[in-house]
Amino acid sequence: MLQDKAQLSFEDKWPGMRPIILKLLQQEPVTQKEWQDLFYSVHLTCLWDDKGPPKVRDALKDDIMNFIKQAQQRVLAHEEDQALLKAYIAEWRKFFTQCNYLPTPFRQLETSLGAKVMPVAKKPTTEESIVRKLMLDSWNQSIFCDIKQRLQDSAMKLVHAERNGEAFDSQLVIGVRESYVNLCSNPDDKLQIYRENFELAYLHATLVFYKMKAPQYLEANGVQNYMKYADAKLREEEQRAQKYLESSSSSSSVEVINACCVNALVSAFKATILAECAGMIKNNETEKLQLMFKLMDRVQDGILPMLKDLEDHIVSAGLADMLASADIITQDSEKYVERLLKLFNQFSTLVKEAFNDDPRFLTARDKAYKHVVNDTSVFRLELPVKQNSGVKSQPESKCPELLANYCDMLLRKTPLSKKLTSDEIESKLKDVLLVLKYIQNKDVFMRYHKAHLTRRLILDTSADSEKEENMVEWLREVGMPADYVNKLGRMFQDIKVSEDLNQQFKEQYRSCKGNIADSISIKILNAGAWARGSERVTVSLPLELEDYIPEVEDFYKKKHSGRKLQWYHHMSNGTITFSNAVGRFDVDVTTFQMAVLFAWNQRQFDKISYENLRLATELPDMELRRTLWSLVAFPKLKKQVLLYSPEVQSPKDFDENTLFWVNQDFALVKNGKIQKRGKINLIGRLQLSTERSKEEENESIVQLRILRVQEAIIKILKMRKKINNAQLQAELVDILKNMFLPSKKMIKEQIEWLIEHKYMKRDEDDINTFIYIA
Repeated sequence: MLQDKAQLSFEDKWPGMRPIILKLLQQEPVTQKEWQDLFYSVHLTCLWDDKGPPKVRDALKDDIMNFIKQAQQRVLAHEEDQALLKAYIAEWRKFFTQCNYLPTPFRQLETSLGAKVMPVAKKPTTEESIVRKLMLDSWNQSIFCDIKQRLQDSAMKLVHAERNGEAFDSQLVIGVRESYVNLCSNPDDKLQIYRENFELAYLHATLVFYKMKAPQYLEANGVQNYMKYADAKLREEEQRAQKYLESSSSSSSVEVINACCVNALVSAFKATILAECAGMIKNNETEKLQLMFKLMDRVQDGILPMLKDLEDHIVSAGLADMLASADIITQDSEKYVERLLKLFNQFSTLVKEAFNDDPRFLTARDKAYKHVVNDTSVFRLELPVKQNSGVKSQPESKCPELLANYCDMLLRKTPLSKKLTSDEIESKLKDVLLVLKYIQNKDVFMRYHKAHLTRRLILDTSADSEKEENMVEWLREVGMPADYVNKLGRMFQDIKVSEDLNQQFKEQYRSCKGNIADSISIKILNAGAWARGSERVTVSLPLELEDYIPEVEDFYKKKHSGRKLQWYHHMSNGTITFSNAVGRFDVDVTTFQMAVLFAWNQRQFDKISYENLRLATELPDMELRRTLWSLVAFPKLKKQVLLYSPEVQSPKDFDENTLFWVNQDFALVKNGKIQKRGKINLIGRLQLSTERSKEEENESIVQLRILRVQEAIIKILKMRKKINNAQLQAELVDILKNMFLPSKKMIKEQIEWLIEHKYMKRDEDDINTFIYIA
């Protein structure tokens, strides 16, 4: 046994192991038996000879160093840099391959040496193998340390040559990089040598190259060609970096070189490139803009000037377009809305094609388009700054009013709605809602839209009741206030309930009142949903109608006790038959027109003065003037219903002695021929409000805004209890943005009013902080 153990010592086994190791180092063929014998010899030596493992390691190190010295001599035999590089790479590749094979038979050595260092030895991996480390450290300390600077310089010259379009074997540069990456013995940062030498040199070479080339190219070829050059070079450099630099997860070399190229190619010429942006946007050069966007998006804050240029273009182009066609669009709400939509689609296409619908550019488009829609240079609606302030007024865009008019044209029986299909009308209504999203003073749209809906429902002129109800739901979907939308819904319900009441009333009174019961239709509407101010106009109705009113009230009281009926005559209308020598004509008139015409019912040839008409009809002065003007100067009639003298230019010029009489030659003229029968509508736009209430209407918009602001402030304070001024203003705008945008002045005034009336107070330590008073 002792003799056996003596034969297992290092000195006995090494002469048999060494030839196999040298064969492996020189990449000469090794038989399977030799390969197995090497495993067995290492195993026996490490297990049975106590001093075996260190002896094996030292002997192995000597052989490896001898092999490296021979390789070094072969490499240094080349004087020329590129030849030296090629020779080094060939030797390195051969040696690096063996770094993966040679450690395998020495696993037992790893285990034995590892057990002495750490009692619980981990099974070593190839990466952290002692033999592999020994091989790489030996290579690093000898050959690599001597020539690494020459190798690195040669590699950089090759990369420079490639940038200038010359071809070479890329493996030469890759081999140098691999040497740097694999020869670092620092276990905490294996890329340290690579980063401090190869990566730094590559970065420096890149920067120097483009600092010289980029300005030359820009000067010779101009900005637009330079952008193509920069984009191509950035892509090219990224691919080159992925090939020549370390791209493992622990390395950020590719990102570093990309940032360096962006700085050299784009950031350095940022101002020059961006100077072209405004002109490109104006000329709609989408491909060039796309390229500029791609480049500037890689530079810090590079996009901001482009966003500003886009905003400026949309505002200036939009307003210029509006002013150029102001004559047409101020008269025609259809053309105005179509113009707005054309502009919106034009700007949206630009953002899509040039900036790929990037959210930042979409936001800029929205902001600028909002400015165009709410601009007051073409259209303005004067709203008083304070209630009862008289002179002072603040201009607001008339856009919401024109949008409401356009909706009315689509939903009412008009030539426009008749020539469009149902789908086309729906599409156009959706377009209106798109523009509506950009309007600040939505409360003005609501008011006009409700007025038009009231008129359509009362006169029964809706083109499609289903579309009417759909429109209400769409308004809810685009964020209109719920209370407003709910009131519109209740208006439809009222009309349906009124139809049932009418039917019952007619059946009850047909027997005793005869035909007149069939010819009269009543609409009983809920003041909460329909109310249009408290104003009611006095008028002396024809006797037939006057007698009818108590009958309706009695009938309604039997159905609903405790409800009060108020008659709104200025919202009523009817049809009268006009007979003369020419023929018979049915004329649709308002109640006021009917009251005026009935003055001649018993004396059709008389001339009646303005003063006598005022006494007969009991109409207020302004209403009578307006009503008479509609009968003496109705634009669609060639022969008017009434004649008058002396001639005047406007209804304001009538005096109390102006005489009016029935035109006995009144007739309808079609294609130059006088018709003996026919129907004419003199109602036009049914008066839902009287002349005096136009100013009141605008004042009530302001008053409602004041109440909304107060309500929102209290709502916020109730929730927050304590809030500073800036936060209060921000939350206030957020709550009210679906109705209108409150001005800072209005917010300040309402805060002061609420403090004065003890709803809230200022913090004693900070006057910009408000506290809710319960």
